[in-house]
Amino acid sequence: EGPVSPLPKGPEATLAPEAQAWIKDRSVTAMVVLKTGQMVHESYHLGTGPEDLRISWSVAKSFLSALFGVIEAEGAIGSLDDQVVQYAPLLKGSAYDGATIRDVLTMSSGVAFNEDYLDFNSDINRMGRVLALGGSMDGFAAGLTARAADPGARFHYVSIDTHVLGMVIRGATGKDIPELLQTRILNPMGFEAAPYYLTDGEGVSFVLGGMNMRTRDYARFGQMVLQGGQWQGGQVVPEAWVLAMTSPQAKDGSAYGFQWWIPPNATPGEVMAQGIYGQYIYINPGLGVVIAVNSADRGFEEPGVYDGNIAMLRAIAAGL
Repeated sequence: EGPVSPLPKGPEATLAPEAQAWIKDRSVTAMVVLKTGQMVHESYHLGTGPEDLRISWSVAKSFLSALFGVIEAEGAIGSLDDQVVQYAPLLKGSAYDGATIRDVLTMSSGVAFNEDYLDFNSDINRMGRVLALGGSMDGFAAGLTARAADPGARFHYVSIDTHVLGMVIRGATGKDIPELLQTRILNPMGFEAAPYYLTDGEGVSFVLGGMNMRTRDYARFGQMVLQGGQWQGGQVVPEAWVLAMTSPQAKDGSAYGFQWWIPPNATPGEVMAQGIYGQYIYINPGLGVVIAVNSADRGFEEPGVYDGNIAMLRAIAAGL
């Protein structure tokens, strides 16, 4: 609710032929490019339009991290080194018993979890069937008992870690994620349209990848992060948390912050939210550029595609 924040238009950027070919080859459905806060490119493809609510997949993880920073600043969380079971007692006796909030923020819980999207029997696909068939995501997390490593020992991308982070936030505040996200981030930012979350059978939001919103609003979120958490004169997310979540935080030195990715050989502040099938919010403070991309790329796991996507996002940013 409330007024929509302006997204002023700047000089229209001309995309290079290589970028236009990339849009087609990678099944891009939408792209919004901001330069110094002005929209210099907006395009929609494959029958989509500007009012469509596009699914985020794991880009949603970065939104939850921003929300966590707000909740922590409000005093609902004692310490990042608190045990997750302190706020989510359902997890006692599971593989998460002994893991800290910092561990799940950095994808270092140690929980054994197969994230292979192309394997029908993988943990990520078993989780998807729990969601699709109306089961409980909380129950699924609590049912994980195997560990691949000690908590905090190494980075291992495990999507269910983000659900546990959501359990911690819900336990600390007594409120659901959509209510918190709306009051703390979405309303202050003046998004164009109310996003939607997928939920499980108990109405619990699928916070690790089920958020849907307009591509322009993904770009707004990226611009807020580029500005150190500020938006239209207000501090939406604490500046110190923005710096922390977008900096390398994994104890083993992996290029991962708090639910944000740092690309290889990153320039200062260069960071990404990313999701399967080609979803990105690419942020380059040095160039003053934010690029929000939605795609339906079934070949996203093919060799070279990820590196090619990063190279193209960088090339688009540098060419503005």
